[in-house]
Amino acid sequence: MSGHSKWHSIRHKKGANDAARGKIFTKHANLITIAARSGGDPDSNPALRLAIENAKAENTPNKNIERAIKKGTGEDKSAAQLMELTYEGYGPSGVAILVETLTDNRNRTVTGVRLAFTKNNGNMGESGSVAWMFNRKGILEIENISDEKAEDLEMLAIENDAEDVIIENGDCEIICDSKNVFILQKIFQDAGYEVKAKIAMHPENTVDITSEKDAENLLNLINALEDHDDISAVYSNANISREIIEKM
Repeated sequence: MSGHSKWHSIRHKKGANDAARGKIFTKHANLITIAARSGGDPDSNPALRLAIENAKAENTPNKNIERAIKKGTGEDKSAAQLMELTYEGYGPSGVAILVETLTDNRNRTVTGVRLAFTKNNGNMGESGSVAWMFNRKGILEIENISDEKAEDLEMLAIENDAEDVIIENGDCEIICDSKNVFILQKIFQDAGYEVKAKIAMHPENTVDITSEKDAENLLNLINALEDHDDISAVYSNANISREIIEKM
């Protein structure tokens, strides 16, 4: 199993000013609220446990987390009802883009998504136009892997039914069935690794970006989408070469 540079490895990280932190906290709270609809106990609700872990990793205050859980379980009767909506489109070089949103106002959200595509060299697509290119997968991320440990890590992943293992520049990404992500996380933790787990949409195939201009336009489009308060996740099937990444 092998791979190449993935989108997550070159995503632009924004400055942690107060406004940016507020947006991050809001998005995590919304994800927790949605997950808590299936139960407010993280020990029996893996999706909620993952949402809480991700929120804490970005320093979301406990009070925000607790409030979000109450919204999801219905304890907070004053909470606005959130809808999960998905939008699809295309970026430079025909890159497929999948946008997941959580919103209490459908019109506001679709207007914002369409504007981001229009202003950044992209086009919105019809429902189903690109969603078929993605599957929901479990993804484990392990950093600072030495060359000596890389082969052992890869073998451990394969022995435990991982679908793909990508190790590059000391970083490892393991793709697995979404139902098994917490089982594999525990296996790697028991083996002494620090592991981040998530469930995300993963492309079946990637599109190579060979132009620096296309790479820059794609980054601008993704960033514009991620800046929208209602958007919880943006996925693409772009593969940007290391040479272009280094130039940028």
